[in-house]
Amino acid sequence: MMRTRLAVLLLLMSSSSGYGGEPELADVFVPKADGFASIRIPSVVVGKNGTVLAFAEGRAADADQAKNKIVLKRSTDGGKTWGKLAVIAEDGDKALNNPCAVVERESGRVLLMYQSYPAGVGERSGAIQPGYDGARIVRNWLIVSDDHGASWSQPRDLTRETKREKVVTTLAGGPGIGIQLRHGPHAGRILMPFNEGPFGAWNIYAVYSDDRGKTWTMGDVAPGGTMEVKGKPTSTVNEAQFVELQDGSIRFNVRRWAGRAVRKTCVSKDGGRTWSKVEDVPELVDPGCMGSILRYSDRAEGARSRLLYSGPQSTKRENGTVFVSYDEGKTWPTKRVLCKDAFAYSCLTALPDGTIGCLYEAGGTKTIVFARFTLEWLTNGTDAPVSKNDR
Repeated sequence: MMRTRLAVLLLLMSSSSGYGGEPELADVFVPKADGFASIRIPSVVVGKNGTVLAFAEGRAADADQAKNKIVLKRSTDGGKTWGKLAVIAEDGDKALNNPCAVVERESGRVLLMYQSYPAGVGERSGAIQPGYDGARIVRNWLIVSDDHGASWSQPRDLTRETKREKVVTTLAGGPGIGIQLRHGPHAGRILMPFNEGPFGAWNIYAVYSDDRGKTWTMGDVAPGGTMEVKGKPTSTVNEAQFVELQDGSIRFNVRRWAGRAVRKTCVSKDGGRTWSKVEDVPELVDPGCMGSILRYSDRAEGARSRLLYSGPQSTKRENGTVFVSYDEGKTWPTKRVLCKDAFAYSCLTALPDGTIGCLYEAGGTKTIVFARFTLEWLTNGTDAPVSKNDR
């Protein structure tokens, strides 16, 4: 009898400490099984019909420019199981990089931007040329899907609309996701985060559309994104994501390249055209890795304001941690470790049932995993949605 009571007590303690249960994990991209030497750079969005779309680069070698193709897997059960891999963009021996996706709210159209690098030419080579013409330039492309990722359009070249003609060589959208504004004078605007080279001298900026992706405009680069290193101007910023704030402003959350080993941030109050000076985010450690930021809930929809961030919290790419901010990204008081082992690039999403999804590179980038977990688990029971709107 005593053993039975003890077993019941331990079970109750275990259940109460789980706060909604431990994260559910599913392998999404496994390079060998999926026919590639390497699969990296995750992006994930949820279609208007609830289908979860996971994007990545399928690579011929474990290198940033290795005849990369843009690949996709879909899930119709909230990320629990995944369908077969589909190649949705390829261009011979050119390398396609940096999938960055967004779902247009009204139509449900999925927009995906990516860049193409000349065959055999890496971004570190110094051989990339500025301008719009020639064999050694980086181009920016857009493909769209009107059936929740089942089929895709032919790529449209947006290079002239989204890349500055002079000086700029390398170009990267995101990687990760774009956003569509809900508040303020620019409500409905679609924005994609970008950084531009030359390599090591990046600037961050927004590319935006007010006609659901038909035409695109470039904003200004954010000031204060460089510092002196051994007498040479060096960028402190690199791969970028952003999130809308409650008043319609936009907050960049950016990978650190140089300077203090923490995330970088700045804010736009005019829809992504101009930005405040780049500053540190002291609470978010960054060893130099792409991270993810997401609005989970919104006061305007009758919910508590919550932003989420995911990234490695270590001197190297490990200890993947998810944070919650209740003050629009000014502070990040709540956090929980999702993966204590190797954890590199990640991308967050909110699922229709209120569950949080995180698509991340695991095992030293050997696998891309999708984790499902609740807000209650993330906050150790201190916070949970109280209604359907509170998510």
